[in-house]
Amino acid sequence: MGIRLPSLLLSAKQAVKMHTASSRNQCGVPKGHIAVYVGDIERKRFVVPIAYLNHPSFSALLNRAEEEFGFKHPTGGLTIPCREDVFINLTSKLQSS
Repeated sequence: MGIRLPSLLLSAKQAVKMHTASSRNQCGVPKGHIAVYVGDIERKRFVVPIAYLNHPSFSALLNRAEEEFGFKHPTGGLTIPCREDVFINLTSKLQSS
């Protein structure tokens, strides 16, 4: 009697996929979006579309984050070192275009 490895493997993949989807929803980040933390001192969490990452203005903020934090962000998530009002102004312009 043999073990059906492909069916076990498929079940494991489905379980991982379901766990990933449920943990994403628990964090409040819908598919196609990313959570970022913004602020100089007190950081606030924002959820933005992934498409923003390709915009030159948003890329400039990401470059600042890379220069300041490298890969060790203090909150564990992507932290953008700018004032909250500047970030809101930028994202509202990106949203309207």
